[in-house]
Amino acid sequence: MSISISDVHWATSGVLVVKGVSLEVPTGQTLGLIGPNGSGKSSLLRLIGGLRKVKSGVITLGDTRIETMPRRDIAKRVAFVEQQATTETQVTVTEVVRLGRTPHRGPLAPWSTVDEEAVDNALRQVGMIGKSRQLWHTLSGGERQRVHIARALAQTPSELLLDEPTNHLDIQHQLEILSLVSKLPITSIVALHDLNLAAMFCDRIAVLSQGRLAAVGPADEVLTEELIADVFGVRAHIERSPHHGRQHIHFLDCIS
Repeated sequence: MSISISDVHWATSGVLVVKGVSLEVPTGQTLGLIGPNGSGKSSLLRLIGGLRKVKSGVITLGDTRIETMPRRDIAKRVAFVEQQATTETQVTVTEVVRLGRTPHRGPLAPWSTVDEEAVDNALRQVGMIGKSRQLWHTLSGGERQRVHIARALAQTPSELLLDEPTNHLDIQHQLEILSLVSKLPITSIVALHDLNLAAMFCDRIAVLSQGRLAAVGPADEVLTEELIADVFGVRAHIERSPHHGRQHIHFLDCIS
């Protein structure tokens, strides 16, 4: 198992945000993490990435409990892609992606062939090798998100965590980014708002509701009209898409 979460709780300012979540993510799978705003998706991702410490419970990466791992070792293994990152600095695409090598290098270590290969491979994986010398601020939103993912891949991670990677993107770039992520040969957890995109690109879906795990499994088992009504407060009709054979959710109205 790549990631194992057992009875994890986390609180802030005395308020419990993540409540007894237990979840396993097999190696190489893409897990979609969905739920209403405030359900604990971002908090759970940060706990898995070692950016926050659990109040109680255990998170394991491979065979190792995360609380026993030095921060640098976690960073070598787990890459995190934030919702949105900007910079006004005049930097090139390559310079941004090179930041992903930081956990693997000492403060005085020279840039190596291994570092260069990791950066080039990451750029190729996201289809941005042809724009490696282009300035960051000249990229489109979709291209910037590809570069963010390339920077994460330059870490050569075993696990990739993405927090709403399609926010602020048009539908074409949303589809391109999630198709890219779903084909990567690593374990990925993707927090998403769009239930249809989660159903299209994720091997399994985990649904959070008020900090608790409401359901987990394949999309066609988890995303039912009843669950959508209970968790999201919306009436929906679900049918099979004639194009890809997967379910498609039509939202009807809010439940008052």
